[in-house]
Amino acid sequence: MSKEGPNYGGQAQIEGVMFGGKQHTVTAIRRNDDSIEFCYYEKKQKPLFQKLKKIPFVRGLVALIESAGMGSRHMQFASDRYDVDPGTEAEQEESMSKMQMILGVAVIGVLSFLFSKFIFTLVPMFIAEAFSPVFPGKTEQILLESFFKLILLLSYLYLLSLTPLIRRVFEYHGAEHKVINCYEAGLPITVQNVQAQSRLHYRCGSSFILFTVIVGMFIYFLVPTDPLWLRVVNRILLIPVVIGVSFEVLQATNAVRNVPVLRYLGYPGLWLQLLTTKEPKDDQVEVAIASFNKLLEVEKEPASANELYQA
Repeated sequence: MSKEGPNYGGQAQIEGVMFGGKQHTVTAIRRNDDSIEFCYYEKKQKPLFQKLKKIPFVRGLVALIESAGMGSRHMQFASDRYDVDPGTEAEQEESMSKMQMILGVAVIGVLSFLFSKFIFTLVPMFIAEAFSPVFPGKTEQILLESFFKLILLLSYLYLLSLTPLIRRVFEYHGAEHKVINCYEAGLPITVQNVQAQSRLHYRCGSSFILFTVIVGMFIYFLVPTDPLWLRVVNRILLIPVVIGVSFEVLQATNAVRNVPVLRYLGYPGLWLQLLTTKEPKDDQVEVAIASFNKLLEVEKEPASANELYQA
């Protein structure tokens, strides 16, 4: 029987997993002494953001900014502590960079996301423009641009997956999806039941990234590609539009995932997750389960969060 209730989401961290509900987020990481430590962060309900998240095609951008900021806080906790001997954390916190002290971890996370989005949007465009003597037409240029964007994305993810640290993050990403799938299937959340689940999930951010490539291609057909300066301007201005529409497409594919024919609309995103997730080991699944269970505990009794590290 499928589990009815709130939609939980998560993010893989360095040696851990973050899960979030409507008001709370919890990360569990495996320390180098094999213990599990938790980090808690309460979602701040900003009135303006709450209003914007009710507007279709705008809510996606807001949700993404919130996710980038929140995820950066938890990632900072994980990266600072996963390989540090318990008891020496204070020394690590004192070594925080001046940039982090000035801007804050959350702001840096949002700026990093926006910078990467600019790179993945503009670089393929300039590469396609270099082939304009051979492929001068608007349709050819947009198809070529989208092709190079896809190649850049796949190559980047593949090369990342070859590094030992990121591969383990991708394994925790798989563990996160398995826990969510187990919960949504209404099964007891045990290592055995979680490991039996798929490491792919329709609501994954990886699917969203791929949808921005596909959706962007169709939106670009509606605007001019010449001259080059105008193409650059409209690509930049259309970034929030592409993000907003892609978010709605992601939501739609998740809503119809149980409809026999329409479920295939989400398959391209699932295929990309074959790169961004890996099969986790049992001890990684244990960390993901601990994180999820702790989130459920905090949602039931918020006061229990006082015992956790506050991000």
